[in-house]
Amino acid sequence: MTAYGFAHLRDRRHHPDVLAYLERIQDTLDPFHGRFVIHGPPAEVVEGDWQGSMVLIEFPGLPEARAWYGSPAYREILRLRTDHVVGDLLLIEGVGPDYDPRQRAAKLRAEAQAATGADAT
Repeated sequence: MTAYGFAHLRDRRHHPDVLAYLERIQDTLDPFHGRFVIHGPPAEVVEGDWQGSMVLIEFPGLPEARAWYGSPAYREILRLRTDHVVGDLLLIEGVGPDYDPRQRAAKLRAEAQAATGADAT
């Protein structure tokens, strides 16, 4: 199942260390087949309030995403970013091509009914 590294970067600075990080990150991704899907430009906010920018990196699966994040090559450059950019990074598994949100709703409804003994409408 495809997995993603999702970063929400709120306070970006173009510090020389960050530029060095950007120059080196792809070499850390290549052994794990990671690739950038989204990188940087501010999003068009159509609901809510979004400050900052986002980065989305795709991996073949969660094991590869975890291995990349824990790899010596990535750990070596990590502080080049974290010392100068405020943000959050998540590793998350995607959904498959047969994903149906109606099935998810049915599961959540059943869980709610079981927890409360009532009809969760």
